[in-house]
Amino acid sequence: MSTKFRPSDLVPAGFIAERITHIDDETCILLSRAGATASCPACGRMSRTVRSRYCRQVADLPLSGRRVRLLVRTRRFTCNAVLCGRQIFAERFGDVLPPYARQTGRLEHLVHHLALALGGRPAARFAQRLMLPVSSDTLLRVIRRQGLPPSIPPSVIGIDDWAWRRNHRYGTIVCDLERRRPIRLLPDREPATAEAWLRGNPQIQIIARDRGGAYGLAAAKALPDAVQVADRWHLMENASRAFLDSVRKSMRQIRKTLGATRVNPKLLTAAERLQYEGYLQREQTNAAIKALAKDGVTIKEIVRRTGHSCGLVRQVLRGHRNDVFRSRESSLEPYLEWLDAQWAAGKRNGTELWRRLRTQGFRGSRRVVSEWVTRRKLAEKADAESLTRIPSARTIARLLTTSRDNLTKSETVTIAAIEGGVPLLVKARDIIADFHRMIRRKAENELAPWIDRARESLVASFGNGVAKDIQAVRAAIVSPWSNGQTEGQITKLKLVKRQMYGRGKLDLLQARLIGASSENCTKCASEPKLDADKG
Repeated sequence: MSTKFRPSDLVPAGFIAERITHIDDETCILLSRAGATASCPACGRMSRTVRSRYCRQVADLPLSGRRVRLLVRTRRFTCNAVLCGRQIFAERFGDVLPPYARQTGRLEHLVHHLALALGGRPAARFAQRLMLPVSSDTLLRVIRRQGLPPSIPPSVIGIDDWAWRRNHRYGTIVCDLERRRPIRLLPDREPATAEAWLRGNPQIQIIARDRGGAYGLAAAKALPDAVQVADRWHLMENASRAFLDSVRKSMRQIRKTLGATRVNPKLLTAAERLQYEGYLQREQTNAAIKALAKDGVTIKEIVRRTGHSCGLVRQVLRGHRNDVFRSRESSLEPYLEWLDAQWAAGKRNGTELWRRLRTQGFRGSRRVVSEWVTRRKLAEKADAESLTRIPSARTIARLLTTSRDNLTKSETVTIAAIEGGVPLLVKARDIIADFHRMIRRKAENELAPWIDRARESLVASFGNGVAKDIQAVRAAIVSPWSNGQTEGQITKLKLVKRQMYGRGKLDLLQARLIGASSENCTKCASEPKLDADKG
């Protein structure tokens, strides 16, 4: 069926196009409003008395690659109501053209979506390509003017902190886990701020959070009847970190078990000698701090007397500063087998070995190969009392938790020696493995016996932490809710923050993050769902 095209089809509904002219790259359309009456915005009474007219210039959507400027012939009416304090009023055009607006409602809708996606300056540059007369400041004003979309009060939320500036300033993000969208950004992560917001939302029944105590304390005060759920990923990560700490505490016993008890400085390379000198200085610091702690001096007083940081003092008292050498993965790891074969064949020149390695794809410097050659030569001269090079605490923790089928022969021998010499470490490993298994299998009935075992092992501090937060941990095991969705929204928030070069204020960040998420949720809800059988 064919329809006749009319000029009025180019303009918003309810208007009549009187004249269309083209000036350079711009199209000007003169409009007038159909209808002889208008209602007073103050009292709502209809009026037919036209007092005067004037033209409003507003921008509209582009047409055929040209900018469009609408000249709207606006009428001023006289209000005849006796009790109305407004004698003269201009006719209103509703959402099509809001009062005092310089652009139509449909153009502002497009500009708003463009600003939500790209921000200020990037959206302004893209708008120029779309023939939209809008500046970066206007884009940001549109975002702020539109504000936050209406949302349904949530009953299941996730709450976590995010960094304005890492280690300096933090904020809080709250997500609706049922609808999978952020609903609020708070300016800090103080318990009082989170508590005030939670008090204003008494309908919340479930709160998923991290292992930090701030949000748990705020939730307990504001909503004591709400169920708190600890994040499962953080639980498993904290367990792995607890095992790493237990390995660090046992490094002296591990070194003694492997025969690495003495160091001969004459047999060290230049890089190892620097590390060994640093180790001697750390040992002096450790001895001074432990002597003060043995006398009953508090940590704050030790910090004041020695001048060291509180974190360093805690590391010393927890036994985390005992490594002689801080081993790092070398760029020669993939080529060690080839180097051993060349060494066994009698090729001992570091420069020549480096040149041959370059042909096999090695991109490291000659110094790396030369130090390896020096270390091999010194190892051949080492006596029975020299230091046996052992892996770092992190490497040992990884090897202890790796299947024997995936270890080399030398790694298997090393781990077997550690397991035989430090049985408490093996017990701690089994306890952590049981905790991971309990989380994966959702075996909530095993939690209480596990806590009793953990309190008598090297991971006692982690066990005590789980016992203090046992209700949230138990809910994490049996509940389907977790804080993973909140972590994903934090990643999106970081992207938005970096798009604005870290200069966006809280209201702008909140409008862009929550506004864009709301539009996506509305779009998904409006799309028809396919039957599972039809694909």
